[in-house]
Amino acid sequence: MKEGRIYTPGMSDRGLTHLDPLGRARMVDVTPKEPTHRRAVARGRVYMQPETTSLVARGGIGKGDVLSVARVAGIQAAKRTADLVPLCHPLLVGAVLVNFRIEDDYIEVEAHVDTVDRTGVEMEALTACSVAALTIYDMCKSADRSMVIADLALWEKTGGRSGSYRRPGAPDPARADDHDR
Repeated sequence: MKEGRIYTPGMSDRGLTHLDPLGRARMVDVTPKEPTHRRAVARGRVYMQPETTSLVARGGIGKGDVLSVARVAGIQAAKRTADLVPLCHPLLVGAVLVNFRIEDDYIEVEAHVDTVDRTGVEMEALTACSVAALTIYDMCKSADRSMVIADLALWEKTGGRSGSYRRPGAPDPARADDHDR
């Protein structure tokens, strides 16, 4: 970059959707789109010592019921995603479901978010999952400072112009035993 030049990304003809012709950030205009039902599922894990997962499972963490608090935190986070992610559209979140699976050395967090709107809820599902995982970490940190939050990913989405997506290896929603937790 030459001295005295202003760096303005997006000045080329690359067709970047979140930059205006002068390279400034902007929200994409979704007003011409019709509202449709959209759903997203995200998952992540909080890796911890087996003793910590055991404490969580039996309600032995001193701060209280870890998973109940994490569930509420995830629901609240889904509703506040547009406040956290700068170019994310505020959506009318229709439903949020946050579930957990406790294994020997991790707790898996799964967030489902539904809406009828003009844009998808992938960011809401990922935010719900992230904040639920952060809440687990916060509530368990006095018992285990070695915890790691990892594996955050979108597992499926439906609705919208781009259609459906399912991560390879995702459970089949037609099989009830794959998603009963």
